[in-house]
Amino acid sequence: MSLIVSMFFALFYAICTLPLFTWLSFAHDPAWNGYTDAGSTSLAPFTPYYVAPGTKSYDSSSPLIMYTGKWTRIYSNEYVHQTLHRTAERGAAAIFTFFGTGIEWFGCTGKDYGNADVYIDGILVRTVNNRSPEEWKQQRLYWNYTLTSGKHTAKFVNRGLAMNVDALVVTLGEGSVVPQLGHLSSTNRSDLSQATLLATEISPVTRWELVQQGSTGVNAMQLAIISSTHAIIIDKVEHNPLTIEGHPAWAAIYDLNTHGVRPLKLGTNSFCAGGAFLRNGTLVNVGGNPVVDSHTSPGDFGDRDGRQAVRMIEPCDGTDCTILEDRNRIRMASPRWYPTVVRISDGSAMIIGGSKRGGWMNNDTVNNPTIEYFPSKDIHGSNGLPIHMPFFVDTLNANLFPIAFSLPNGRVFIAANQDAMMYDWKTNTEQRLPRIPNGVRVTYPMTGAGILLPLSPENNYEPEILICGGSTIDDKMASFAISSQDPASTQCQRIVLTHEGIQTGWQVEHMPEPRTMADAVLLPTGQVVIVNGARSGISGYGNCKDRVGESNADGPLLSPILYDPRAPNGKRFSTSGMPTSNIPRLYHSVASLTPLGIIMIAGSNPNLDRSEVKYGTEYRVEWLRPPYMSVTRPRIVDCPSKISFGQAFLLKYDWSTEVQDQDVKIALMDLGFVTHSNHANSRLVYLEFSLQGNNLLSSKGPPSGDVYPPGTGYLFLVIGGVPSVAAKVTIGDGQQPPINEAARENMLKSTTVD
Repeated sequence: MSLIVSMFFALFYAICTLPLFTWLSFAHDPAWNGYTDAGSTSLAPFTPYYVAPGTKSYDSSSPLIMYTGKWTRIYSNEYVHQTLHRTAERGAAAIFTFFGTGIEWFGCTGKDYGNADVYIDGILVRTVNNRSPEEWKQQRLYWNYTLTSGKHTAKFVNRGLAMNVDALVVTLGEGSVVPQLGHLSSTNRSDLSQATLLATEISPVTRWELVQQGSTGVNAMQLAIISSTHAIIIDKVEHNPLTIEGHPAWAAIYDLNTHGVRPLKLGTNSFCAGGAFLRNGTLVNVGGNPVVDSHTSPGDFGDRDGRQAVRMIEPCDGTDCTILEDRNRIRMASPRWYPTVVRISDGSAMIIGGSKRGGWMNNDTVNNPTIEYFPSKDIHGSNGLPIHMPFFVDTLNANLFPIAFSLPNGRVFIAANQDAMMYDWKTNTEQRLPRIPNGVRVTYPMTGAGILLPLSPENNYEPEILICGGSTIDDKMASFAISSQDPASTQCQRIVLTHEGIQTGWQVEHMPEPRTMADAVLLPTGQVVIVNGARSGISGYGNCKDRVGESNADGPLLSPILYDPRAPNGKRFSTSGMPTSNIPRLYHSVASLTPLGIIMIAGSNPNLDRSEVKYGTEYRVEWLRPPYMSVTRPRIVDCPSKISFGQAFLLKYDWSTEVQDQDVKIALMDLGFVTHSNHANSRLVYLEFSLQGNNLLSSKGPPSGDVYPPGTGYLFLVIGGVPSVAAKVTIGDGQQPPINEAARENMLKSTTVD
């Protein structure tokens, strides 16, 4: 049995046998993103009941709730305002008329409860099963945050053994930047064509479409595509509507086809963690924050310190995914908040930089100027321990979530603050690159978007980096001197990482509008979509002056930009045919290409916890559909599921007309792990091929793990600028990355947990 498999079994057993009182007894540690709220710091039974800013709670005894049938009022300190209404009469109902944009129903679940129907404005919208293996109080039984602003009536009808009402919480909808737009609920399995569609009325050939459908259930702070049909979403510890085992969830699996969402259980605080896929397809999610001494404390959630956590998700198709954790056996050597994780050429993960504890701007008291590897390596005398990086001392204070990409020359490009370098991990040497021009800072909290432009055999996989946006705000300024109205940067810069390119330096161009906290998403066509972000301010919340709610940024940008790296300078940006959203996507937003070729857009929560005020927590999902979604697309009929480096393989496809070499591309893509505008492992490699006739291509895998680090990939066939749906493939042997057991044991022996 392999070591990683053995580790999985050991940690799964440890987690499953951990008693509840142990989960609830870990010491807390103050941590924040600039501040903490006053709140409970003592351990107490958990309840999801939470009245977010911008909402109003109505107790079950409110005269505004009308009851039909036989109901009993029960008194207990365990209920909201000490009262609960309960009925065992089938057909009995609670009716509530309110003004707002959302409604939440709180009550108890247990063995004595059954189904209840929920009607909104006379329409049956959900049948809720309130049965649970044990009794949980103050649970969120139903939620809907996407009603149109105005008057609504909610009706809850008992259809099972019993039903109860503890409290109803209304989202007031005050301060919305634009009117709310409805979408289908996450449990609706209707076709995408029935969802709300926003699009410019132009030719379908050039029209981009924006569809709102689905709900993430937890705020989408972190996003990764884990299979052809599913994505994983990871948040920080907060009062999300999606629950698991009577607790709010802060991780979920999202079905890309049905838009259903299923909660996942996490044990440690994953606030601002990083992630990457290993060579064998396992996703590692690393780092996070200490437990927050506020209303998201262990008294509320039972979570534990996440700074040294390594959370492992083995390859799964979305139906059998489990997050495995055991900090005593599997952890990082040092605590990290806002680290970047890169898969390198041997298929292991390089964990880069970060802070030793949560805060806002990094500084020399909490800076973690090191890298380490997972699995552990004995390299440069480290024996599993962190390796010091002078670069992360020189780049204080704005150097969190550094922009990093594994390069075809075997090194790793890293940018932080105003500086950049190439790091040779095999020799532990830094090669400093020209400074980013004009005083623009590009990493948190002056967050820009970086991308490794497509790699092609036509120029021997010559690497070129693009970084857009950020800010010229001085990272030595006090937070009270920084305003949410300070303009972001319009600047983009590219650098070719060859000897000649480095001598030439960064080549500057400008976006049509300033943008910070943007997401840069590669398409199989080689173009880049820039989406999300703000015109002004800075990342984070609760720090700057002139905040909007708690947001440090303002001026949400609601329309994407298309960037064509092959066009001449001055003609690369386009907004033609782009739709306009009505959802601000600011701090803690994400975007990723999916195997279907659509861009998934989600998240936004510049608040300590869930909020319904302006720039509040956003659970709605949008789907940006490029013009190629509206035309006939090629189809991959057959290709191998595993491709070795340099290995020849045949790809059979379905296409109606004869093609020429110049019309065809085979795009191998890593869709990356996305958080905080950081797409560290995003990658597009065009493969060599030749036409074989009869809708058959002869191709071969990438030449080495430097060009494409071994692991999972998605293969798109592009004909005439139109890509197919992707086929999921494994590049390399699919085995676990190299493990140095002596280095791992030394790391465990030489370090303590958090």
